[in-house]
Amino acid sequence: MPHFTLEYSANRDGRVDMAKAVEVVRKAAVETGIFPLGGIRVRAVRCEQFAIADGQPHFGFLDMVLRLGEGRDLATRQKAGEHIFKALSLYLDPVFAGSKFALSFDMQINDKETSWKRNNIHDALKAEAAHG
Repeated sequence: MPHFTLEYSANRDGRVDMAKAVEVVRKAAVETGIFPLGGIRVRAVRCEQFAIADGQPHFGFLDMVLRLGEGRDLATRQKAGEHIFKALSLYLDPVFAGSKFALSFDMQINDKETSWKRNNIHDALKAEAAHG
């Protein structure tokens, strides 16, 4: 599992290519080497209604949350998080330069006793690798 959810203010349309932002996060997650490829999920959710700071409509945000399973120590999670945040932050540099914008990233660890999953993507990736 790592499951990334990027919530962003609708007023970022035209300033952020969210398909590219999702790919930046996916690629950075792979680069960390700590997540199983078949478990990576990155999704973006556009927020139509939002209020930021003093309510001025030109303020924007992107809030990313990573939900991941147990089993990685704090140092490993921090290193991976810093790598992913840096990649996304660099991608968003033009947004910061051209507008008032807030970027945040939080990790949440799922308790394995209360997290259920069914996934056949891992097997598909193994089969693809074996058959070229």
